[in-house]
Amino acid sequence: MNVKELINLQICKFANLQIKTAGTSIYSTRKSKLFTFGISYFVLVFCLLFLNSCFSVKYSMSGASISPEIKTLSVAYFIDRSNSGQSTLSQQFTDNLREKCRRQTSLKIITEGGDVSFECEIIGFSTTPTAIQSNDQAAKNRFTVTVHVKFTNNVDPKLSYEADFPKFRDYAASKQLNEVTGELLPLIIDDITEDIFNKAFVNW
Repeated sequence: MNVKELINLQICKFANLQIKTAGTSIYSTRKSKLFTFGISYFVLVFCLLFLNSCFSVKYSMSGASISPEIKTLSVAYFIDRSNSGQSTLSQQFTDNLREKCRRQTSLKIITEGGDVSFECEIIGFSTTPTAIQSNDQAAKNRFTVTVHVKFTNNVDPKLSYEADFPKFRDYAASKQLNEVTGELLPLIIDDITEDIFNKAFVNW
């Protein structure tokens, strides 16, 4: 092998070495960038989760938004001032609201003195004619129940409220109220309970 061939051989070896080195360098750079991106992404997600746990409100499947500072909830026994004649009406309302709060929040339900509390009175229990026919006979009667609620939020007082919640169901005028009470009253209780809860926690 002459000198010219030897030089060409060395040049080829050097060129191949540069190509391999460049390839290794590109791979290392890409690997380094991917590693750095992975670390940065992990740190970002961790920070967002940390901030969310510290400063955001709690959310439930019901759509309720509750401050993390609120831990306990109390529902006082409903007082019946409506002369309804229903001996179990107060208990039905009380149990219904307590159960809804238990199902749709993670708050501890206590007898009294909660971070948030409900004090409720049944103030209306009546039936009135509606949909008058041409012969001045009522085709339907309207059964209405009204509950007065005082909701107190001791953590954020501006969210406290005091309001009346009337709900009704219509029934055939040919029937007496005591014939339909067993069917309609549970529906009305559910409707009122839903409105009481939503105004306290969903803030509609």
